[in-house]
Amino acid sequence: MRAPQHNSEFSRTVDQLADDSNPYAPEVGSLPQNDLSRADLDNVNKTGTTTIGITTEDGVVIATDMRASLGGRFVSNKNVQKVEQIHPTGALTMVGSVGGAQSFISSLRAEVNLYEARRGDPMSIDALATLAGNFARGGPFFAIHPILGGVDSEGSHVYSIDPAGGVMEDDYTVTGSGMQLAYGLLEQEYEDGLANDDATTIAARAIKSAAERDTGSGNGVFLCEITDEGVEINGHHDFEEVV
Repeated sequence: MRAPQHNSEFSRTVDQLADDSNPYAPEVGSLPQNDLSRADLDNVNKTGTTTIGITTEDGVVIATDMRASLGGRFVSNKNVQKVEQIHPTGALTMVGSVGGAQSFISSLRAEVNLYEARRGDPMSIDALATLAGNFARGGPFFAIHPILGGVDSEGSHVYSIDPAGGVMEDDYTVTGSGMQLAYGLLEQEYEDGLANDDATTIAARAIKSAAERDTGSGNGVFLCEITDEGVEINGHHDFEEVV
């Protein structure tokens, strides 16, 4: 076997590894970046949206409108389900970029299923909210601001998850482009100890109020009721059915 020639690539291997104490250690990767231009943003499907979460005596009620738009100017879909079950007794809304929200929901649902498979018990809603905040802060989930609602052994919970990963719990919360309009009604109508039926009517009225003036919200309402027995989601194109 020939000895490596002086100054060949092979002969300099030791020098190349001199600053690396462990050449077999895993390399730290990086998350993909969202390098979207203004033109790109105008072609991204967005939910616009008004989404509402309310804690009740029975559990949690979540309500969302049903509209998606392109660049906030064109209605691209009139039947978007903006609330999805991600936990045996928990659900998450979609707000902002449709792609980012769908990816966020899929990732959280997978983590919940993995946790239960490993431990034999469902993840607590507080732990799920912390995980959602960590994902929003550190993951490639573009422009989202969802609501997480759920029921566990500690009671009923509603959390707002902001785009920077902030997690805030409240008795009721609203996110999306129609939030100011919906909050005005909720501030007047919410009270402690609401039953799910009453909260459903109030939430639907708040979505209808937002849809009257906010161009990013409309086309009906999805209503989600969460109790310790599970999650039920129903869509209504006619507000008169539920208000």
